[in-house]
Amino acid sequence: MSLQRITDIPTLPPRQPDSHKGNYGRVLVIGGSRGLLGAPSLTANAALRAGAGLVTVAAPEGVQPFIATLCPCATTIALPETRNGVLYPAKALTRVFHTGIFNETLLPDVIAAGPGLARGPTGFDESWTELLQRLIHEYEVPCVIDADGLNALPVFDLERDRATEDYRRWPRCILTPHPGEMARLCNTDIATVQQHREEMANKLAQRLAPDNCSVVVLKGNQTIVTDGRRVYTNDTGNPGMATGGSGDVLTGIIAAFVGQGMSLFDAAVAGVNLHGRAGDAAATARSPVSMIASDIIEHLSDVL
Repeated sequence: MSLQRITDIPTLPPRQPDSHKGNYGRVLVIGGSRGLLGAPSLTANAALRAGAGLVTVAAPEGVQPFIATLCPCATTIALPETRNGVLYPAKALTRVFHTGIFNETLLPDVIAAGPGLARGPTGFDESWTELLQRLIHEYEVPCVIDADGLNALPVFDLERDRATEDYRRWPRCILTPHPGEMARLCNTDIATVQQHREEMANKLAQRLAPDNCSVVVLKGNQTIVTDGRRVYTNDTGNPGMATGGSGDVLTGIIAAFVGQGMSLFDAAVAGVNLHGRAGDAAATARSPVSMIASDIIEHLSDVL
């Protein structure tokens, strides 16, 4: 099957004068750990700057107060943690459920899962997978999965016939791996990923879910966005964006666009393009060498 090549960049509709914050999406960020509290903060702040109406960060209880300080326009939830300050996934959903955020009237429109997550002890990956599977299948909430949220997922065999696969489906997901994360997900090496970027991203998108309802964003120079049927190759951005936290910002932007009603594919295309354009604006203002991830957030208003 040949891929449909996309060149038009989706845009958000104009805001109505009588709208309110509930009209622009509820984003739930799940992540953070001891020593990695900046990542979910960048994701949350990027989501807000990209137009999300409401953002909540659910983080291990030891870092939750500090994340709240870094994200004054978001709310926060403290989640159970291990003695090492890492999320305890097996207990996390019960805690989140009791906050009421999964009540019908407060249900998130999208979840950004994984920024600053870190990896826990034996059994962590399986518990994390179970947590995401319940969110995706029971609550049917779209998930943008990044960073260690990806590293804790099972490996996908791209050569197997989809009809015979025995691992669980991942509908309503946007996966945003860099080449190293992509290599682990697909049980290969970075050189192979870089030699076959479009092909591998397309195959992974097709493996995630039937009906092309999930998306892969393979980051890097000329980021690839595909749902297994359509593909977009990005031409914005610059080397100054090769800095810690840039990917966390992208996750927040994409999540914000999903929350505002864009389809997963359109949100990923628009998010990647605008992330690069904001990075280009930041590079002009700062220089590529001195850029940091928060500069990309600062310059989102220049391109939205």
